[in-house]
Amino acid sequence: MSQLELIATATFGLESLVADELRKLGYEDSIVENGKVTFLGDELAICRTNLWLRTAARVRLKVAEFTATTFEELFEKTKALPWSKYLPKNAEFPVEGRSVQSTLFSVSDCQAIVKKAIVESMKETYKLEWFPEDGPLMKVEIALLKDKATLTIDTTGPGLHQRGYRALATGAPLKETLAAALVILARWYPDIALIDPFCGSGTIPIEAALMAHNMAPGLNRTFASEQWPLIDQSLWKKARAEANDLIKPEKPDYLIGTDIDERALRIARHNAEKAGVQDSIHFQQGEIKDLTTSKKYGKLIANPPYGERFGEDEQIDQLYKELAQIKKENDTWSYYILTSYSKLEKVMGGKATKRRKLYNGNIETQYYQYFGPRPPKRQ
Repeated sequence: MSQLELIATATFGLESLVADELRKLGYEDSIVENGKVTFLGDELAICRTNLWLRTAARVRLKVAEFTATTFEELFEKTKALPWSKYLPKNAEFPVEGRSVQSTLFSVSDCQAIVKKAIVESMKETYKLEWFPEDGPLMKVEIALLKDKATLTIDTTGPGLHQRGYRALATGAPLKETLAAALVILARWYPDIALIDPFCGSGTIPIEAALMAHNMAPGLNRTFASEQWPLIDQSLWKKARAEANDLIKPEKPDYLIGTDIDERALRIARHNAEKAGVQDSIHFQQGEIKDLTTSKKYGKLIANPPYGERFGEDEQIDQLYKELAQIKKENDTWSYYILTSYSKLEKVMGGKATKRRKLYNGNIETQYYQYFGPRPPKRQ
């Protein structure tokens, strides 16, 4: 198999989590930059990372990187690349683009030039004048950053947050990749109680349950590169068989999602069933102020309404006061709150143990982490 340079893209703030996931998969030589983690792997690595990465946005195959300050330079350097090594003659290869702080700032022009250069390169190799583009989808991206051009091919297709279980969702749902990141950052393990009191369509508890069972998040979906001739089908079969063999049957001890909206809970139960974890999560209807638990220790992980999608400020203030009261009444628990609500620490009665800036879509948020006391070690 070939040694390939691959890029796992990530939402700002999650790059270190992606790098850690890659290390655990055995890909240790990685370079972490804003929005991406570059690493080395073979064709099997494309299969395994697409199946297993919980916090990455997608996996790209890096073709080349070079400086380009003129359209002629961009064209000639792109044309000189061995595109036939990657693209079969019937490949469907649309070109996407972006440009940040670069001389070549017109994205549409850069896309057109790259497309033309690839066609000219393939004409020379395949001895054809026209390409039908009725084969496998191999979406090319030209990304310009400070005049450095990076050419990649998307191996994923629909983003990795699309696990395949959330056919139904409530308004403004949390992306699965971010939900998984919240659970990982909270250092939750299946023997620790977990409650999400604003579970909505169930994304946080479902992602936790997938981790508890060691289920690869991409196991129930397909990927663009599954149709590539570059990757033998036996490698996808091998990667999926490996993922199936690693599933753990044991249920998490205490995993609960609550919400005030019964419709949202019906959706959450449906999504949990599609994910194959319906027996591992208990969903129940209730307001935050009525939340009770029999567990002395545990973790509350939540993405409460911020105000942008909930209503009047008074309602939001009251909701966070009720959350603070739950914290006061259950002071041996740890609390992990993702929100853009600026008065969170004031309402909670003190600064968080840790804070981390994360983006929920286009909304800048803080992940407030209040650590409770360590539970006694089990005998």
